[in-house]
Amino acid sequence: MSDNQTMAGVTISPVRRALTAPFTRRAWAEVGYAIVSFPLALLAFVFSLVTLHNGIFWAGSAPALRKIGSANRSLIRRMLGEDIPAPPPLRPHSYVRVRTPDADRLAALAKAEDAKVKQRGNRVRIGGMLATRIAELAADEHIVIHAMNPDRVVGWYRGAIRDAQAWKIRGYFLMKPVIASFHLVVAAGFWLAGLFYLTYPAWQEFAGAGPGLGSGHPVPLAASFLFVPLGAALLLASPWLTRAVCELDLLLVRGFLGDSSDQVALAARVKSLEAARARVKSLEAARAHVVDDSAARLRSIERDLHDGAQAQLVALAMKLGLAKEKLEDPAPPDFSRVAQLVDDAHRNAIEAIAELRTLAKGIHPSVLDNGLPDALATLAARSAVPVELVVDIQERPSAAIETIAYFSAAELLANVAKHSGARRATLEAVHVPGLLRIRVTDDGHGGASAVPGGGLRGLAERIRTVDGSIDIDSPSGGPTVATVELPSHA
Repeated sequence: MSDNQTMAGVTISPVRRALTAPFTRRAWAEVGYAIVSFPLALLAFVFSLVTLHNGIFWAGSAPALRKIGSANRSLIRRMLGEDIPAPPPLRPHSYVRVRTPDADRLAALAKAEDAKVKQRGNRVRIGGMLATRIAELAADEHIVIHAMNPDRVVGWYRGAIRDAQAWKIRGYFLMKPVIASFHLVVAAGFWLAGLFYLTYPAWQEFAGAGPGLGSGHPVPLAASFLFVPLGAALLLASPWLTRAVCELDLLLVRGFLGDSSDQVALAARVKSLEAARARVKSLEAARAHVVDDSAARLRSIERDLHDGAQAQLVALAMKLGLAKEKLEDPAPPDFSRVAQLVDDAHRNAIEAIAELRTLAKGIHPSVLDNGLPDALATLAARSAVPVELVVDIQERPSAAIETIAYFSAAELLANVAKHSGARRATLEAVHVPGLLRIRVTDDGHGGASAVPGGGLRGLAERIRTVDGSIDIDSPSGGPTVATVELPSHA
């Protein structure tokens, strides 16, 4: 929205906008910028021209050129309200002096990585390669280094000479006087000419007693009013011409004095891509774990059914079959034997029901039907270690999250009972918007960790499948605090 529009967003007609353009704050700011930037452009031009003499001047002038560029950006920000990103800082050139008895091999390795190398006896000067990389190459090839000293003075000098940003600033200010002169002519010349011709009748009347303006022949007063429309046209056109030159200057400033390489955006994009890549890898690992865990659970359920409930039901069928044969036998039935068989069959049926109930509880605990608080209360009541329960769940999470939270709490309480040696524990369940937190604290001897193949590692992998996390703080001597954080909805 331009500054001759209201904050209410009322659309200004093109005619009204053209008529009010000379009176806007932006128009006067652009005129002021044209006037103030002109002397700065001349000084910067002279400085840039003088420092083109040789390499010493190139290096010495780099910081000053950067400051002049910063001053120009600051002037634009204050007068025109344009915030142009600053370029990256000057980076010294890496220049390292190395003393080694195996200078030939080190020099060859550095050249292979496109470094600038100068060798004299057992001394090697390497440019364009960090000292840490040189040390890595030497360690990989078992090269003994007696001394390695980064030459910061030479490094800064070479970096300043090759500072691309300083050269871009110098190029801008070598062009700037032409742009600034044209800007000043357009800004001041058109404005002054417009004001002059708009008030030409008054000037003519004021000078009527003397010679005419310019030609020596006075212009008649009536004819002088013909210049008024010309003055009005120049005044109306001045802001747009000034803005056009100003936009051209701003375009050059963004390209030469700002971060034209878009390193900030590029770094953000690279970071975003790296995060996305890490996210994809995490999802692939989580998916693989879910597939493996599901297959393992199916095998476990099949094994439990085959070895447990199915065996009990087979025994039940056999006992009932024998009892039926005894009752259908023409001979007098042995009621004591039949009663024994029925009693055994009844016991097998009870055991099969218990097996099925246990199996169903492992798939989805029935206590979760009434919600997670009741399920956690049941876990706390059944724990071998006294457990203090703290629950604050105002909004019920999804069923999958409740199930994982329940099994997480069950696993953590089981570890407390089996391994911690604790006398008491605390189970906390707190729900905040978007997050469910389960925390188990005990006063045991500590030392808990998620070792490969352990219950905590398996729990961590299961939690990760729903973008959850587990944090275990268990110093030696205790206490142990295990915190599970899960999203509210999977």
